[in-house]
Amino acid sequence: MKSKLAHFALIPALAMAAAGAPAPAAKDAPNTPKALPVLRVDSSPVSDVKVPLVTSYAEVVEPAQKAVVSIYSTRTVHEQVNPLLRQFFGNQIPNEDSKEQGLGSGVIVSPDGYILTNNHVVEDSDELDVTLPDPDGRKFKAKLIGTDPKTDVAVIKIDAANLPTVTLADSDRLRVGDIVFAVGNPLEVGETVTMGIVSAKGRQVGLLDDVHGYENFIQTDAAINLGNSGGPLLDAKGRLVGINSAIISPSRGNIGIGFAIPANMAVSVMQSLIATGTVSRGYLGVESGELKPDVAEQLGLPKDLKGVIINDVTANSAAAKGGLKPSDVILAINDKPVSTMEDLHFMIGQMLPGAKISVKIMRDGKPQTVALALGKADDKPDELIAGISIASLNEELRRKFSIDPRVTGGLVITDVAEDAADSDLQAGMVILSINRVPVPDLASARQVLHPGRNLLGLYDHGAHLYAVVTVK
Repeated sequence: MKSKLAHFALIPALAMAAAGAPAPAAKDAPNTPKALPVLRVDSSPVSDVKVPLVTSYAEVVEPAQKAVVSIYSTRTVHEQVNPLLRQFFGNQIPNEDSKEQGLGSGVIVSPDGYILTNNHVVEDSDELDVTLPDPDGRKFKAKLIGTDPKTDVAVIKIDAANLPTVTLADSDRLRVGDIVFAVGNPLEVGETVTMGIVSAKGRQVGLLDDVHGYENFIQTDAAINLGNSGGPLLDAKGRLVGINSAIISPSRGNIGIGFAIPANMAVSVMQSLIATGTVSRGYLGVESGELKPDVAEQLGLPKDLKGVIINDVTANSAAAKGGLKPSDVILAINDKPVSTMEDLHFMIGQMLPGAKISVKIMRDGKPQTVALALGKADDKPDELIAGISIASLNEELRRKFSIDPRVTGGLVITDVAEDAADSDLQAGMVILSINRVPVPDLASARQVLHPGRNLLGLYDHGAHLYAVVTVK
Protein backbone atom coordinates (compact mmCIF):
# COMPACT_ATOMS: atom_id res chain seq x y z
CA MET A 1 0.00 0.00 0.00
CA LYS A 2 2.84 2.37 0.76
CA SER A 3 4.17 2.15 -2.80
CA LYS A 4 0.71 2.82 -4.26
CA LEU A 5 0.16 5.84 -2.08
CA ALA A 6 3.56 7.21 -3.02
CA HIS A 7 2.73 6.75 -6.69
CA PHE A 8 -0.64 8.52 -6.40
CA ALA A 9 0.96 11.32 -4.43
CA LEU A 10 2.86 12.30 -7.58
CA ILE A 11 -0.32 13.13 -9.46
CA PRO A 12 -1.03 16.54 -7.88
CA ALA A 13 2.58 17.58 -8.40
CA LEU A 14 2.40 16.64 -12.09
CA ALA A 15 -0.89 18.48 -12.44
CA MET A 16 0.69 21.63 -11.03
CA ALA A 17 3.62 21.26 -13.42
CA ALA A 18 1.22 20.90 -16.35
CA ALA A 19 -0.49 24.08 -15.25
CA GLY A 20 2.82 25.93 -15.26
CA ALA A 21 3.65 25.80 -11.52
CA PRO A 22 6.73 24.04 -10.21
CA ALA A 23 6.16 21.00 -8.04
CA PRO A 24 6.74 21.74 -4.36
CA ALA A 25 9.55 19.88 -2.67
CA ALA A 26 8.64 17.43 0.04
CA LYS A 27 9.33 18.92 3.49
CA ASP A 28 11.03 15.81 4.75
CA ALA A 29 13.14 15.27 1.60
CA PRO A 30 16.85 15.41 2.31
CA ASN A 31 17.58 17.09 -1.02
CA THR A 32 15.59 19.72 -2.88
CA PRO A 33 14.17 18.11 -6.08
CA LYS A 34 14.78 19.67 -9.50
CA ALA A 35 12.01 21.78 -10.96
CA LEU A 36 9.89 19.88 -13.49
CA PRO A 37 9.60 21.24 -17.05
CA VAL A 38 6.69 23.44 -17.97
CA LEU A 39 4.46 21.50 -20.38
CA ARG A 40 2.13 22.92 -23.01
CA VAL A 41 -1.22 21.17 -22.55
CA ASP A 42 -4.44 21.40 -24.55
CA SER A 43 -7.07 19.19 -22.96
CA SER A 44 -9.89 20.13 -25.34
CA PRO A 45 -11.33 17.39 -27.61
CA VAL A 46 -9.96 17.20 -31.15
CA SER A 47 -13.41 18.03 -32.55
CA ASP A 48 -13.36 21.39 -30.75
CA VAL A 49 -12.05 23.45 -33.68
CA LYS A 50 -12.97 26.78 -35.22
CA VAL A 51 -13.45 25.36 -38.73
CA PRO A 52 -16.35 23.08 -39.66
CA LEU A 53 -15.73 19.36 -39.16
CA VAL A 54 -15.09 17.56 -42.48
CA THR A 55 -17.33 14.52 -42.84
CA SER A 56 -16.76 13.74 -46.53
CA TYR A 57 -14.36 14.42 -49.39
CA ALA A 58 -16.80 13.25 -52.06
CA GLU A 59 -17.18 16.74 -53.53
CA VAL A 60 -13.45 17.01 -54.30
CA VAL A 61 -12.82 13.38 -55.26
CA GLU A 62 -15.75 12.77 -57.63
CA PRO A 63 -14.70 15.26 -60.36
CA ALA A 64 -11.16 13.86 -60.42
CA GLN A 65 -12.43 10.26 -60.61
CA LYS A 66 -13.92 10.99 -64.04
CA ALA A 67 -10.40 11.54 -65.41
CA VAL A 68 -8.95 8.24 -64.12
CA VAL A 69 -8.69 5.42 -66.68
CA SER A 70 -7.78 1.75 -66.71
CA ILE A 71 -4.97 0.73 -69.07
CA TYR A 72 -4.79 -2.82 -70.42
CA SER A 73 -1.49 -3.78 -72.07
CA THR A 74 -0.79 -6.75 -74.31
CA ARG A 75 2.67 -7.99 -75.20
CA THR A 76 3.90 -10.98 -77.19
CA VAL A 77 6.22 -13.39 -75.40
CA HIS A 78 8.41 -15.55 -77.65
CA GLU A 79 9.02 -18.98 -76.16
CA GLN A 80 11.82 -21.19 -77.46
CA VAL A 81 11.14 -24.86 -78.18
CA ASN A 82 13.13 -27.40 -76.17
CA PRO A 83 16.50 -27.90 -77.96
CA LEU A 84 16.21 -31.69 -77.57
CA LEU A 85 13.02 -31.68 -79.65
CA ARG A 86 14.80 -29.57 -82.28
CA GLN A 87 17.45 -32.29 -82.64
CA PHE A 88 14.82 -34.83 -83.60
CA PHE A 89 12.33 -32.72 -85.54
CA GLY A 90 14.41 -29.79 -86.81
CA ASN A 91 12.50 -26.69 -87.85
CA GLN A 92 9.24 -28.61 -88.20
CA ILE A 93 8.40 -27.41 -84.69
CA PRO A 94 8.01 -23.63 -84.67
CA ASN A 95 8.71 -21.43 -81.69
CA GLU A 96 5.62 -20.73 -79.62
CA ASP A 97 4.30 -17.23 -79.02
CA SER A 98 2.00 -16.34 -76.18
CA LYS A 99 0.16 -13.19 -75.20
CA GLU A 100 0.82 -11.60 -71.83
CA GLN A 101 -1.61 -9.05 -70.44
CA GLY A 102 -1.11 -6.38 -67.82
CA LEU A 103 -3.24 -3.86 -65.98
CA GLY A 104 -2.47 -0.35 -64.84
CA SER A 105 -4.10 3.02 -64.39
CA GLY A 106 -3.67 6.48 -65.86
CA VAL A 107 -5.03 9.99 -65.59
CA ILE A 108 -6.29 12.25 -68.38
CA VAL A 109 -4.54 15.63 -68.34
CA SER A 110 -5.95 17.25 -71.50
CA PRO A 111 -9.41 17.27 -73.14
CA ASP A 112 -7.94 15.89 -76.41
CA GLY A 113 -6.76 12.66 -74.77
CA TYR A 114 -3.24 12.91 -73.38
CA ILE A 115 -2.83 10.50 -70.47
CA LEU A 116 -0.09 10.29 -67.85
CA THR A 117 0.90 6.86 -66.54
CA ASN A 118 3.95 4.78 -65.58
CA ASN A 119 6.60 3.49 -67.94
CA HIS A 120 6.35 0.04 -66.38
CA VAL A 121 2.62 -0.06 -67.20
CA VAL A 122 3.20 0.29 -70.96
CA GLU A 123 6.77 -1.03 -71.36
CA ASP A 124 7.30 -3.50 -74.26
CA SER A 125 3.58 -3.51 -75.06
CA ASP A 126 2.25 -4.38 -78.50
CA GLU A 127 -1.23 -2.99 -77.82
CA LEU A 128 -2.69 -0.55 -75.31
CA ASP A 129 -6.41 -0.38 -74.54
CA VAL A 130 -7.90 2.36 -72.38
CA THR A 131 -11.26 2.16 -70.62
CA LEU A 132 -12.95 5.29 -69.28
CA PRO A 133 -14.58 5.06 -65.84
CA ASP A 134 -18.27 4.39 -65.35
CA PRO A 135 -20.81 5.57 -66.27
CA ASP A 136 -19.01 6.51 -69.53
CA GLY A 137 -17.25 3.17 -69.97
CA ARG A 138 -15.99 3.85 -73.51
CA LYS A 139 -12.97 1.89 -74.74
CA PHE A 140 -10.17 3.24 -76.94
CA LYS A 141 -7.00 2.03 -78.59
CA ALA A 142 -4.16 4.16 -77.24
CA LYS A 143 -1.03 5.43 -78.99
CA LEU A 144 2.27 5.47 -77.13
CA ILE A 145 3.70 9.01 -77.24
CA GLY A 146 6.86 8.40 -75.26
CA THR A 147 8.43 6.85 -72.17
CA ASP A 148 11.13 7.81 -69.70
CA PRO A 149 12.39 4.78 -67.75
CA LYS A 150 14.63 7.02 -65.61
CA THR A 151 11.57 8.56 -63.94
CA ASP A 152 9.07 5.74 -64.70
CA VAL A 153 6.85 8.22 -66.56
CA ALA A 154 5.00 7.46 -69.80
CA VAL A 155 2.56 9.39 -71.98
CA ILE A 156 -0.14 7.80 -74.12
CA LYS A 157 -2.98 9.32 -76.13
CA ILE A 158 -6.48 8.33 -77.15
CA ASP A 159 -8.42 9.79 -80.06
CA ALA A 160 -11.23 11.63 -78.31
CA ALA A 161 -12.42 15.15 -77.53
CA ASN A 162 -13.97 17.03 -74.61
CA LEU A 163 -12.69 14.52 -72.09
CA PRO A 164 -12.79 15.21 -68.34
CA THR A 165 -9.37 16.19 -67.00
CA VAL A 166 -7.63 16.44 -63.67
CA THR A 167 -6.46 19.79 -62.26
CA LEU A 168 -2.73 20.07 -61.57
CA ALA A 169 -1.27 21.31 -58.27
CA ASP A 170 2.24 22.49 -57.39
CA SER A 171 3.66 19.31 -55.85
CA ASP A 172 6.63 21.23 -54.43
CA ARG A 173 4.24 22.80 -51.92
CA LEU A 174 3.13 19.48 -50.45
CA ARG A 175 3.85 19.03 -46.75
CA VAL A 176 4.30 15.91 -44.67
CA GLY A 177 0.92 15.29 -43.04
CA ASP A 178 -1.17 16.61 -45.94
CA ILE A 179 -4.18 14.44 -46.76
CA VAL A 180 -3.95 12.60 -50.10
CA PHE A 181 -6.06 10.14 -52.09
CA ALA A 182 -4.79 7.34 -54.35
CA VAL A 183 -7.11 6.48 -57.25
CA GLY A 184 -6.87 3.58 -59.68
CA ASN A 185 -8.06 0.09 -60.54
CA PRO A 186 -6.28 -2.21 -58.06
CA LEU A 187 -6.43 -5.92 -58.88
CA GLU A 188 -9.10 -5.10 -61.49
CA VAL A 189 -11.83 -4.74 -58.85
CA GLY A 190 -12.86 -1.42 -60.39
CA GLU A 191 -12.05 2.19 -59.74
CA THR A 192 -11.08 2.61 -56.11
CA VAL A 193 -10.20 5.58 -53.90
CA THR A 194 -8.02 5.18 -50.81
CA MET A 195 -7.04 7.86 -48.33
CA GLY A 196 -3.88 8.61 -46.38
CA ILE A 197 -1.35 11.32 -45.73
CA VAL A 198 1.97 12.38 -47.17
CA SER A 199 4.35 10.29 -45.07
CA ALA A 200 7.58 11.76 -46.45
CA LYS A 201 8.95 13.76 -49.37
CA GLY A 202 12.03 13.43 -51.56
CA ARG A 203 12.41 9.70 -51.00
CA GLN A 204 15.28 7.94 -52.80
CA VAL A 205 14.78 4.24 -52.16
CA GLY A 206 16.56 2.53 -55.07
CA LEU A 207 13.47 1.53 -57.05
CA LEU A 208 15.03 2.91 -60.26
CA ASP A 209 18.64 1.92 -59.56
CA ASP A 210 18.72 -0.58 -62.44
CA VAL A 211 18.26 2.30 -64.93
CA HIS A 212 20.25 4.85 -62.87
CA GLY A 213 17.04 6.82 -62.54
CA TYR A 214 15.97 10.03 -60.86
CA GLU A 215 14.03 9.43 -57.66
CA ASN A 216 12.23 12.10 -55.67
CA PHE A 217 9.21 10.12 -54.54
CA ILE A 218 6.29 11.24 -52.41
CA GLN A 219 5.76 8.55 -49.79
CA THR A 220 2.20 7.89 -48.67
CA ASP A 221 0.24 5.41 -46.58
CA ALA A 222 -2.80 5.67 -48.89
CA ALA A 223 -3.36 2.08 -49.98
CA ILE A 224 -1.69 1.29 -53.33
CA ASN A 225 -1.92 -2.19 -54.84
CA LEU A 226 -1.22 -3.90 -58.17
CA GLY A 227 -3.21 -2.08 -60.84
CA ASN A 228 -2.94 1.32 -59.11
CA SER A 229 0.32 2.04 -60.95
CA GLY A 230 -0.03 5.14 -63.13
CA GLY A 231 -3.12 6.41 -61.34
CA PRO A 232 -3.25 9.82 -59.68
CA LEU A 233 -2.37 10.86 -56.16
CA LEU A 234 -4.75 13.72 -55.29
CA ASP A 235 -4.63 16.37 -52.59
CA ALA A 236 -7.55 17.45 -50.39
CA LYS A 237 -8.75 19.77 -53.17
CA GLY A 238 -8.85 16.91 -55.70
CA ARG A 239 -5.81 18.19 -57.59
CA LEU A 240 -3.06 16.02 -59.07
CA VAL A 241 0.05 16.00 -56.88
CA GLY A 242 1.60 12.70 -57.97
CA ILE A 243 1.51 9.60 -60.16
CA ASN A 244 1.31 6.38 -58.14
CA SER A 245 4.31 4.27 -59.03
CA ALA A 246 5.36 1.57 -56.57
CA ILE A 247 5.12 0.04 -53.12
CA ILE A 248 7.57 -1.63 -50.78
CA SER A 249 6.08 -4.80 -49.37
CA PRO A 250 7.32 -8.33 -48.62
CA SER A 251 3.90 -9.67 -49.64
CA ARG A 252 3.47 -7.51 -52.79
CA GLY A 253 0.34 -6.13 -51.11
CA ASN A 254 -0.20 -2.80 -49.41
CA ILE A 255 1.41 -2.31 -46.01
CA GLY A 256 1.26 1.47 -46.04
CA ILE A 257 4.53 2.27 -47.81
CA GLY A 258 3.67 3.59 -51.26
CA PHE A 259 5.47 5.95 -53.60
CA ALA A 260 4.29 8.48 -56.17
CA ILE A 261 6.19 10.55 -58.73
CA PRO A 262 5.71 14.25 -57.94
CA ALA A 263 3.33 15.92 -60.42
CA ASN A 264 5.82 18.67 -61.24
CA MET A 265 8.39 16.11 -62.35
CA ALA A 266 5.85 14.00 -64.27
CA VAL A 267 4.43 17.01 -66.13
CA SER A 268 7.91 18.28 -67.04
CA VAL A 269 8.81 14.87 -68.49
CA MET A 270 5.44 14.68 -70.27
CA GLN A 271 5.89 18.02 -71.98
CA SER A 272 9.34 17.03 -73.23
CA LEU A 273 8.05 13.68 -74.52
CA ILE A 274 5.15 15.33 -76.35
CA ALA A 275 7.33 18.06 -77.87
CA THR A 276 10.38 16.00 -78.89
CA GLY A 277 9.71 12.34 -78.17
CA THR A 278 12.67 12.28 -75.77
CA VAL A 279 13.78 13.79 -72.47
CA SER A 280 16.89 15.98 -72.56
CA ARG A 281 18.82 16.36 -69.33
CA GLY A 282 21.65 18.54 -68.20
CA TYR A 283 25.20 17.27 -67.72
CA LEU A 284 27.76 18.71 -65.32
CA GLY A 285 30.79 16.49 -65.92
CA VAL A 286 32.18 15.70 -62.48
CA GLU A 287 33.07 12.51 -60.70
CA SER A 288 31.88 13.07 -57.15
CA GLY A 289 31.99 11.32 -53.81
CA GLU A 290 30.80 11.52 -50.24
CA LEU A 291 32.57 14.15 -48.15
CA LYS A 292 33.89 12.15 -45.22
CA PRO A 293 34.79 13.87 -41.93
CA ASP A 294 38.50 12.99 -42.12
CA VAL A 295 38.73 14.33 -45.68
CA ALA A 296 36.90 17.50 -44.71
CA GLU A 297 39.32 18.03 -41.83
CA GLN A 298 42.33 17.67 -44.14
CA LEU A 299 40.80 20.27 -46.47
CA GLY A 300 40.48 22.72 -43.60
CA LEU A 301 36.71 22.35 -43.43
CA PRO A 302 34.38 21.53 -40.53
CA LYS A 303 34.15 17.78 -39.97
CA ASP A 304 30.35 17.93 -40.00
CA LEU A 305 30.10 19.91 -43.25
CA LYS A 306 27.42 18.57 -45.61
CA GLY A 307 28.40 18.49 -49.28
CA VAL A 308 29.80 16.48 -52.17
CA ILE A 309 33.50 16.45 -53.01
CA ILE A 310 34.64 16.55 -56.65
CA ASN A 311 37.09 13.71 -57.29
CA ASP A 312 37.63 14.45 -60.98
CA VAL A 313 36.41 16.79 -63.72
CA THR A 314 35.77 15.58 -67.28
CA ALA A 315 37.78 17.47 -69.87
CA ASN A 316 35.81 19.99 -71.96
CA SER A 317 32.69 19.45 -69.85
CA ALA A 318 30.44 22.13 -68.37
CA ALA A 319 32.24 21.74 -65.05
CA ALA A 320 35.66 22.16 -66.66
CA LYS A 321 34.57 25.21 -68.65
CA GLY A 322 33.02 26.72 -65.52
CA GLY A 323 36.25 26.34 -63.55
CA LEU A 324 35.33 23.56 -61.11
CA LYS A 325 38.34 21.57 -59.88
CA PRO A 326 39.08 18.33 -58.04
CA SER A 327 38.84 18.74 -54.24
CA ASP A 328 36.17 21.45 -54.62
CA VAL A 329 33.24 20.69 -52.32
CA ILE A 330 29.80 21.38 -53.79
CA LEU A 331 27.46 22.77 -51.14
CA ALA A 332 24.49 23.97 -53.20
CA ILE A 333 23.08 24.29 -56.72
CA ASN A 334 21.01 27.44 -57.28
CA ASP A 335 20.94 27.90 -53.49
CA LYS A 336 19.45 24.43 -52.92
CA PRO A 337 21.62 22.38 -50.53
CA VAL A 338 23.53 19.39 -51.92
CA SER A 339 24.26 16.84 -49.19
CA THR A 340 24.70 13.60 -51.14
CA MET A 341 25.72 12.36 -54.57
CA GLU A 342 22.06 11.45 -55.11
CA ASP A 343 21.10 15.07 -54.49
CA LEU A 344 23.57 16.25 -57.13
CA HIS A 345 22.52 13.57 -59.63
CA PHE A 346 18.83 14.45 -59.22
CA MET A 347 19.23 18.23 -59.36
CA ILE A 348 21.36 18.23 -62.51
CA GLY A 349 19.19 15.58 -64.17
CA GLN A 350 16.09 17.72 -63.75
CA MET A 351 17.61 20.68 -65.61
CA LEU A 352 17.77 21.25 -69.34
CA PRO A 353 20.98 21.37 -71.37
CA GLY A 354 22.22 24.95 -71.54
CA ALA A 355 20.62 25.89 -68.23
CA LYS A 356 22.67 28.50 -66.39
CA ILE A 357 23.30 27.54 -62.79
CA SER A 358 25.21 28.83 -59.79
CA VAL A 359 27.31 26.32 -57.88
CA LYS A 360 28.24 27.17 -54.30
CA ILE A 361 31.52 25.50 -53.38
CA MET A 362 34.24 25.46 -50.75
CA ARG A 363 37.74 25.78 -52.20
CA ASP A 364 40.89 26.02 -50.07
CA GLY A 365 38.69 26.53 -47.04
CA LYS A 366 36.84 29.52 -48.51
CA PRO A 367 33.31 29.76 -49.97
CA GLN A 368 32.96 30.64 -53.64
CA THR A 369 30.18 30.69 -56.21
CA VAL A 370 30.79 29.45 -59.74
CA ALA A 371 28.42 30.25 -62.62
CA LEU A 372 28.23 27.85 -65.57
CA ALA A 373 25.95 26.49 -68.30
CA LEU A 374 25.10 22.78 -68.28
CA GLY A 375 25.99 20.47 -71.14
CA LYS A 376 23.80 17.77 -72.61
CA ALA A 377 23.68 14.36 -70.95
CA ASP A 378 23.68 12.43 -74.23
CA ASP A 379 26.34 14.59 -75.89
CA LYS A 380 29.28 14.21 -73.52
CA PRO A 381 32.80 15.02 -74.73
CA ASP A 382 35.42 12.28 -74.95
CA GLU A 383 32.84 9.54 -74.50
CA LEU A 384 33.36 6.17 -76.13
CA ILE A 385 30.42 4.30 -74.62
CA ALA A 386 27.47 5.92 -72.85
CA GLY A 387 28.78 7.08 -69.50
CA ILE A 388 32.40 6.03 -70.18
CA SER A 389 34.85 8.90 -70.85
CA ILE A 390 38.35 8.13 -72.15
CA ALA A 391 41.59 9.87 -73.10
CA SER A 392 44.82 8.78 -74.77
CA LEU A 393 47.44 7.59 -72.30
CA ASN A 394 49.88 10.35 -71.27
CA GLU A 395 52.28 10.91 -68.38
CA GLU A 396 49.76 12.89 -66.35
CA LEU A 397 47.21 10.07 -66.53
CA ARG A 398 49.96 7.51 -65.90
CA ARG A 399 50.86 9.24 -62.62
CA LYS A 400 47.25 9.84 -61.64
CA PHE A 401 46.19 6.21 -62.03
CA SER A 402 49.60 4.58 -61.28
CA ILE A 403 49.78 2.88 -64.67
CA ASP A 404 52.81 0.62 -65.25
CA PRO A 405 55.51 2.26 -67.44
CA ARG A 406 55.55 -0.89 -69.59
CA VAL A 407 52.08 0.05 -70.86
CA THR A 408 52.96 2.45 -73.66
CA GLY A 409 49.67 2.95 -75.51
CA GLY A 410 45.93 2.66 -75.30
CA LEU A 411 43.02 4.66 -73.96
CA VAL A 412 42.60 5.44 -70.27
CA ILE A 413 39.11 5.35 -68.81
CA THR A 414 39.01 8.73 -67.05
CA ASP A 415 35.42 8.80 -65.84
CA VAL A 416 32.57 6.36 -65.32
CA ALA A 417 29.27 8.16 -64.85
CA GLU A 418 26.70 6.98 -62.32
CA ASP A 419 24.32 6.07 -65.14
CA ALA A 420 26.92 4.13 -67.16
CA ALA A 421 25.52 0.86 -68.49
CA ASP A 422 28.74 -1.13 -67.93
CA SER A 423 29.56 -0.81 -64.26
CA ASP A 424 32.44 -3.34 -64.48
CA LEU A 425 34.53 -0.71 -66.22
CA GLN A 426 36.35 1.58 -63.82
CA ALA A 427 38.35 4.78 -64.00
CA GLY A 428 42.07 3.99 -64.37
CA MET A 429 41.62 0.95 -66.61
CA VAL A 430 43.43 1.11 -69.95
CA ILE A 431 41.66 -0.07 -73.09
CA LEU A 432 44.33 -1.70 -75.24
CA SER A 433 42.13 -3.19 -77.95
CA ILE A 434 38.53 -3.40 -79.12
CA ASN A 435 37.43 -6.54 -80.92
CA ARG A 436 41.15 -7.52 -80.99
CA VAL A 437 42.15 -4.36 -82.87
CA PRO A 438 44.64 -2.00 -81.10
CA VAL A 439 43.13 1.42 -80.31
CA PRO A 440 45.74 4.19 -79.82
CA ASP A 441 43.19 7.04 -79.95
CA LEU A 442 39.50 7.86 -79.65
CA ALA A 443 38.94 8.08 -83.42
CA SER A 444 40.27 4.57 -84.07
CA ALA A 445 38.26 3.22 -81.13
CA ARG A 446 35.03 4.63 -82.52
CA GLN A 447 35.75 3.08 -85.92
CA VAL A 448 36.19 -0.38 -84.42
CA LEU A 449 33.29 -0.23 -81.94
CA HIS A 450 29.95 -1.42 -83.31
CA PRO A 451 26.38 -1.80 -82.02
CA GLY A 452 25.91 -4.97 -80.01
CA ARG A 453 28.49 -6.87 -78.01
CA ASN A 454 32.14 -5.83 -78.20
CA LEU A 455 35.27 -7.45 -76.76
CA LEU A 456 37.58 -5.06 -74.88
CA GLY A 457 41.18 -5.92 -74.06
CA LEU A 458 42.04 -4.15 -70.80
CA TYR A 459 44.97 -3.48 -68.50
CA ASP A 460 44.06 -3.00 -64.85
CA HIS A 461 46.71 -2.56 -62.14
CA GLY A 462 49.16 -5.14 -63.42
CA ALA A 463 46.60 -7.55 -64.89
CA HIS A 464 45.53 -8.08 -68.49
CA LEU A 465 41.92 -9.09 -68.92
CA TYR A 466 38.97 -9.07 -71.31
CA ALA A 467 35.50 -7.62 -70.84
CA VAL A 468 32.41 -7.66 -73.02
CA VAL A 469 30.39 -4.45 -73.32
CA THR A 470 27.14 -3.88 -75.16
CA VAL A 471 26.66 -0.80 -77.31
CA LYS A 472 23.09 0.24 -78.21
